Amino acid sequence: WFWFLLAAVVSAMMPGLRVDFSMLLEPLGFVKVLEWILAIFAFATCGGFQGETTLLVSCKGVVNKTITAVFAYPFRLNTAVFSAPDPKACGGTWTDAHLMGNFSSSAQFFVTLAALVFFYCITALVVYIGYNHVYQQNNKFPLTDLAISVLIAFLWLVSTFVWAKGLADIKESTGASIIPGIESCKAPGTTCHFLSVTSMGILNVSVVFGLLNIILWAGNVWLVYKDTNLHNQWSRISESP
Repeated sequence: WFWFLLAAVVSAMMPGLRVDFSMLLEPLGFVKVLEWILAIFAFATCGGFQGETTLLVSCKGVVNKTITAVFAYPFRLNTAVFSAPDPKACGGTWTDAHLMGNFSSSAQFFVTLAALVFFYCITALVVYIGYNHVYQQNNKFPLTDLAISVLIAFLWLVSTFVWAKGLADIKESTGASIIPGIESCKAPGTTCHFLSVTSMGILNVSVVFGLLNIILWAGNVWLVYKDTNLHNQWSRISESP
């Protein structure tokens, strides 16, 4: 229904439309649909995450009290705070402690790219389905598609590895290693124990989707390249005596 609605809207707004859904069965169209789907999953698995880190605290007048710092996309951990475990702030020895690190740049790079790719895939599919005759007749369109595909493949490569490094740092900054950095836990009579942190399996999946996008867009570059006159020229050169 989505594609029929999209075609109806475009046909009402743009002349020269020749809707042909058979293009979706061709490698170029089918891969674009997969890229569209993977962009959604990459966006959702990273951008929709929310977690928390929990400590077990004993201090003056308080025994085994849990405190929690909540963090979420875009992972500005330095804004996530462990509030005092009791109204008296452990007899005045406790000050609110923050997680360390700001990993918003790597996370937002990854999610923003996924969003832009999502919209580009929709645009490309509109062209493939409704204006394939124009696409095939004017070689400027395949060349433009090729240039954009190369750029997107490169950006997926960079953003995925940057995000993978950011995710590793997020795990480090929300795990048991945070306790030595909390000054309030060093106060006399105060003990802090790491209790738990939300599983980040869904964020691991987002990295996997990033890797799949790299592979898929690399294949897309080859498919688009075959539609350009660059491939035809190279074929004629290689076949000439």
